[in-house]
Amino acid sequence: MNDVPHRVLLPQWIFDQAAGDETELYRLVRRYMWQSYPHYKIIRIEGSFAICERLDKFL
Repeated sequence: MNDVPHRVLLPQWIFDQAAGDETELYRLVRRYMWQSYPHYKIIRIEGSFAICERLDKFL
């Protein structure tokens, strides 16, 4: 895997829909990333960003 983390700005609707529920937030982020950025692996969520690693097989 690539050692450089990538920051993906998450859309506001994810935070609105999660309404403070951390489990729901992670579920929505995973779904969004899988659909929009399938070549990224989520490391953590930091503020409004998903900190990710780019998978090598897509480079």
